[in-house]
Amino acid sequence: MKLIQAGDSVKIPDDCKVKIDRRIVTVDGPRGQLKKSFKHLQCELTLQKKSIDIKVHFPNRKAVACVRTICSHIQNMFTGVQQGYKYKMKSVYAHFPININIINDHTHVEVHNFLGEKFVRRVNLLPGVTCKPTGNKDEIMVEGNDVENVSRS
Repeated sequence: MKLIQAGDSVKIPDDCKVKIDRRIVTVDGPRGQLKKSFKHLQCELTLQKKSIDIKVHFPNRKAVACVRTICSHIQNMFTGVQQGYKYKMKSVYAHFPININIINDHTHVEVHNFLGEKFVRRVNLLPGVTCKPTGNKDEIMVEGNDVENVSRS
C-alpha cells in the first residue's frame, strides 16, 4: 500500500525564534544564532505559532526516515542556542606523555609527542567552537553551539 503523506512536528521553546526560508531553518536564542539548510531533502517545512511541521508527500522508505532526522536536527539546534554543547576530552597514554597546547585565542590545538612522534599535530577548530583546559591533568573541554561542529573538532 502506498503512503500518501508522512509528517511530524517540533515544538518551539519560548525563548527561541525561528525563521524558515526555502528549507533553510534559522534559530535565534540566548546563546546566538544557528542556520541549517535542508534543501537536499524533498520535504515541506511550515512554521506554525508554536511548532514546526515537517511533511513529505508520497514518500518512500528513506524519505520517511528523513522526517525524524530533520526533527532531531532542529531539536539539536534549539538545545545549542539555549544551553550549548560541551565535550570533555582526556589524553590517555601508557609510555609517551602527550602534551596538548591551546593556541590562537582558543581556536587551535597542538598535540605534541603523540605515540612518541616528533611531528606536531595541529587541529584547527571549526567556526563557533572554542577549546579550554579544564584544570584536570591532560584534559580539555571543547565548547560551542552547533553539535556537529563541536563533535567534529
